[in-house]
Amino acid sequence: MSIERIELCLLKMFYVHYFETSLGREKEREFILVKVFSEGIIGYGEVVASQAPLYSYETVTTAWHVLRDFFIPLLFEQQLEEPEKFAQAASRYRGHPMARAGLELALWDLKAKKMNLSLSQLYGGIYPKIPAGVSVGIQDSVSDLVHRVEDFRKQGYQRVKLKIKPGWDINICQEMRKQFPNLKLQVDANGAYDRAHMEHLLQLDEFNLLLVEQPFPPFDLWDHSLLQSKMSTDLCLDESIIGFLSTRSAVEMGSCRVINIKVGRVGGIVEARKIHDYCQHQGIPVWCGGMLESGIGRAHNLHLASLPNFKLPHDLSASRRYYAEDIIDPEITLDEEGMIRVPQGPGIGVTPREKMIDGFTLKREIFQPGK
Repeated sequence: MSIERIELCLLKMFYVHYFETSLGREKEREFILVKVFSEGIIGYGEVVASQAPLYSYETVTTAWHVLRDFFIPLLFEQQLEEPEKFAQAASRYRGHPMARAGLELALWDLKAKKMNLSLSQLYGGIYPKIPAGVSVGIQDSVSDLVHRVEDFRKQGYQRVKLKIKPGWDINICQEMRKQFPNLKLQVDANGAYDRAHMEHLLQLDEFNLLLVEQPFPPFDLWDHSLLQSKMSTDLCLDESIIGFLSTRSAVEMGSCRVINIKVGRVGGIVEARKIHDYCQHQGIPVWCGGMLESGIGRAHNLHLASLPNFKLPHDLSASRRYYAEDIIDPEITLDEEGMIRVPQGPGIGVTPREKMIDGFTLKREIFQPGK
């Protein structure tokens, strides 16, 4: 087996501005960086699980445990290096998609680097540039929100997504359309509503939104289908899409007309591409959601979003949107057209800044075959 060791690093990075959703407010992010070493090459992956089980049941603590005690031993015991073979072997374990995806991403990066290909080339991507959108969290006041949206428009973002919740929804959309009548706009509730809000949510049809994302809780495909049957605006599912089977169920039930693909949420690139291909065959557009990743996870997302059925602007912002300084070189930037170039170098196509990574690292653990 050519994999010599695997390293897990727990990092903490602070946001340049707090980020608030219906789930709460965050000022910092802890995440796990996965490094796979082989023949002088390092493959990098990022685990997008958070500190608290809010967006998902997974946390950095559970992900570390599952990687250490199950996924990494599985890789060593079966001498796995091909990401597809790892994905197949790891499917024996239930759940923990974010932990699984972090290791699989590192294997994809390693494979592409050994082949001297970018991940986009390896995946069959077709887009050299990606249309960038920006996600704007709940603010302290409506005026604060207007100022932040105006700033992002000046930076060149093609689309704005607003986080909403009961009491911060219809009034916010009204103000946005008053201030920005032609802005590409969508909203995201992160499951903050229930069936009792059905008629209330229908008011969102007034605002010419690109889509309404995840109004109901993750496992409520039925109420999403009821709302979509009444609503002219396209519904998009995020947390509900945990893999190919949930995607197929949602599409066949008419629960949405758009799918958000997050590689960590669905458990890796193998599953993400399966979802992409199915949706393409069904005529369902997809787009790539973000999890406030560092530049390493952000670069992985850009390569995934280069696939042909990624039709809408993505939550793939510039590095400086969230972090004063990123852990990659070069950082992810926006061009004058509001596009982000897919990195062209081997693998993820950017260079991790190891000294900076060391400075953000809270703990580290190294694993080797037979030890």
